[in-house]
Amino acid sequence: MNDIKRIIQRFSGYTSIKTILLLAIPAMIENISQVFIGVVDTYFVGKIGTEAIAGVGVTNLTMNVYIAFFLALGIGTTAVVSRNIGAGDKKKANHAVKQSLIMSIAIGLFFGILNLVFAKQILMLLGAEDRVIDYALPYFMSVAVPSVFLCVNMVLSSALRGAGDTKTPMKIALLANVVNAVLDYVLIFGIFNFGGLGILGAGLATTIARIMSVILLLKKINGKESKIELSIFNSWKVDFPMLTSITKISIPAAIERLIMRSGQLIYGGMIIKIGTEAYAAHNIAGTIETFSYLPGMGFGVAAATLVGQNMGKGDTDEAQRAGLMSYFLSTIFMVIVGAVFYVFAPALARLFTQDDDVIRQVVQVLRIIALFQPFLGITLVITSALQGAGDTKFPMYSSLIGIWGIRVVGVYILSVRLGYGLVGVWIAYATDITVRGIIIMSRYLKGKWKEIKLS
Repeated sequence: MNDIKRIIQRFSGYTSIKTILLLAIPAMIENISQVFIGVVDTYFVGKIGTEAIAGVGVTNLTMNVYIAFFLALGIGTTAVVSRNIGAGDKKKANHAVKQSLIMSIAIGLFFGILNLVFAKQILMLLGAEDRVIDYALPYFMSVAVPSVFLCVNMVLSSALRGAGDTKTPMKIALLANVVNAVLDYVLIFGIFNFGGLGILGAGLATTIARIMSVILLLKKINGKESKIELSIFNSWKVDFPMLTSITKISIPAAIERLIMRSGQLIYGGMIIKIGTEAYAAHNIAGTIETFSYLPGMGFGVAAATLVGQNMGKGDTDEAQRAGLMSYFLSTIFMVIVGAVFYVFAPALARLFTQDDDVIRQVVQVLRIIALFQPFLGITLVITSALQGAGDTKFPMYSSLIGIWGIRVVGVYILSVRLGYGLVGVWIAYATDITVRGIIIMSRYLKGKWKEIKLS
């Protein structure tokens, strides 16, 4: 046992493992809470009817595109803040947060106005039928139009994570879950003499929870215990060099996510053509797979934060060790999840359907997923480590190769042309994850990202 401890200490330092876990576990819980918000919304909206569920679904398709930009801005914020916190330049870190906030308000308002003016056209463009649009419009207007609050929320949370505080975003996300659930029930169905607002109530519940989150995040950031001090009532001048620094990191990250979304749309269309059972099995397997992503995303937050902070200190070797140890720890969690997928695949499938054909396909897919968890961990954790260092272009290029050069082409060849069905889809997925994982890890180990300078 002592020998194992000495090996771990030599690799990254015993205290680093504790630090990583303290950063990663709250981030994992926060991610779980975000997934749970969607589950609660779907549950309550499902009581209204099928058209209501479709209305929420088509709105979320639009929001997913916007979220790609919001997440990208969050990545840029984390990288710049963590670098300056590591360098001991708290004043510059605070300034970076303020500039990110200015940009988040501008982006959020831009999308909000776009949604307000072209709401119906956007829903029609996504293929929503008239009866679905009747339900979608109230929800769309109450969620997509005030998207500025979601953008600000994500940027402020990213700033806190960059400063090493993952507990506050977790606590606020959990509280938002409770508020959203309570308001969902009250605003959708009503209470006492209040008759409820139907699907509009669901949208308002979501937006109110987001506004509450923004207020609490701002309060935390302006508190004495926070490493970040926003100083709301001080100067709010635009700093173009700082904005440029954040944008240089954020734009490739945004493009990477758009590459992934567009690729998913294309091969999703191919899966629909395979058959209804295959598409149902694909969605069920994808839903279950989400739980294997949660550890990777949590440890990815830890990797991005620690890599950025150590880069700021000028200790690039420790930055690299922190990223590798974050990946090592995430792999332990993800392999355990993968083992559960492999052993309990039939039982997991039956939680969602009783159709024997669908169950058979879900089982096949889950057992493919189980075998590739270490490579999935690389694409989540080591990509985040690179992004924390400000290297967002390389993950963008690797996603372009993986999603379009391997996954989309692979789905077409294996499933459409050769007739391997859903198994062919997920073999293409596994090949993409494996190749991308090898490329990204190679990039990380070579260490060219250590030379990246942020202004």
